[in-house]
Amino acid sequence: MPVHKEMSKNLFNQVSLKCSKLTTRAYSTSFSLGIRCLEKDLRDPIYAIYGFVRFADEIVDTFHEHNKAELLQRFKADTYHAINNGISLNPILNSFQNTANAFHFEHELIDQFLKSMEMDLALTTYDQQGIDDYILGSAEVVGLMCLRVFCKGDDKMYLHLKPFAMKLGSAFQKINFLRDLDADFHGMGRSYFPGVDLNNFTEETKKHIEDNIEIDFKAGYEGIKQLPRSARFGVYVAYIYYVALFEKIKNTPCQLILKNRIRIRNRMKISILAYSYLKHQLNLL
Repeated sequence: MPVHKEMSKNLFNQVSLKCSKLTTRAYSTSFSLGIRCLEKDLRDPIYAIYGFVRFADEIVDTFHEHNKAELLQRFKADTYHAINNGISLNPILNSFQNTANAFHFEHELIDQFLKSMEMDLALTTYDQQGIDDYILGSAEVVGLMCLRVFCKGDDKMYLHLKPFAMKLGSAFQKINFLRDLDADFHGMGRSYFPGVDLNNFTEETKKHIEDNIEIDFKAGYEGIKQLPRSARFGVYVAYIYYVALFEKIKNTPCQLILKNRIRIRNRMKISILAYSYLKHQLNLL
């Protein structure tokens, strides 16, 4: 029996989206938890964004036995081909192009993200301008893609919340840098802290980094309180998860940070969800 063309495309899009969901759930239980706390119509676009970001990140961080520069350039070309043509046979890119086109992502956001991925191929240390550019692309613009979804076409709201979203993305990324210090420095030879000698990492240096993160966190939280209710709970769950991770990092001696990846146990994640839900329901954010 012949299948209607529109039905076939919808089925393909559904299959593509399942790949993005599977990718999110396989790579990040905490991010998956936050997405499930968004209102239903927001979840699929955020899964699509995460799948796209994760695949690009995997290219530069994991595929050491392959030509990573070539893979990333092909991924970049395929991304824009998918967006411009409204389809890709790569299911992750097909999901992403649907979201990028539906919510009118500026190409500058995608350009900046991919530029940061390229930086990871070439650089192992950064000056201040370099790390600012890297964080802009690797975290802040990803937050802006999500904000485009949350604002549902309301440009006035988007422009108002934009600086807060960027600060929150910056805080999350800097915490990731501390959490992954061992893997990045000892495993990849990378240092994302300008002027810091990680061979002589001290409590004073660690405290200086943490103070900088606190500033970004404070600004990011002000933005969360102003998000539409449909998005607020999910983003707040992610925020509280990172607060818990940050507190654990602050309470861990600097030399242990260099030896172990700091984690939040699943039991703690459940407590974070319950606490966040209560505050959300009582309008106490």
